[in-house]
Amino acid sequence: MSSKRTVIAVAITTVALTMGSVGISQASSKTKDVHRVALEVLISKTIGVDTATIRTRLAAGESLGAIAGAKKAELISVLVADHTKRIDAAVTAGKLTAEQAATLKAGLTAHVTAGVDQVGGKRGSGMGGLGKNGKGDKGGRAHGGPGKGGFGAAPKIPAPAGSPA
Repeated sequence: MSSKRTVIAVAITTVALTMGSVGISQASSKTKDVHRVALEVLISKTIGVDTATIRTRLAAGESLGAIAGAKKAELISVLVADHTKRIDAAVTAGKLTAEQAATLKAGLTAHVTAGVDQVGGKRGSGMGGLGKNGKGDKGGRAHGGPGKGGFGAAPKIPAPAGSPA
């Protein structure tokens, strides 16, 4: 009888741990989705074009800079400010060191501009990203990760602990 109880206890524990892991994974995915949507809204409001139109035009091969037109410089400025704020929050939350933040900030305008000027190709989640680790490739160039429907470009910056985005 006790071996049956042990087996049942192990099975229940395994199921509970698996469900917990799935819940954490889903929460992380939801956080990324919230951030992606927030950035898309920021871009849309800045350039005065709805997100559906932006997605359609990006899919047709236009760059975000071309879509922004005369508002391209304003868009770059807004995106740099948004990401600077996120970098600072990541430092405050202990997710980045001051040195890492300084490095990200030093290349931020160039990365944002490169992403805004990017034509076609795959874009990472939300703002295009700089790849899986948020640091760009070995040459420091911005590049998108697997396409996830987002648009724009800027480095991935970890969201502060406890924040939805």
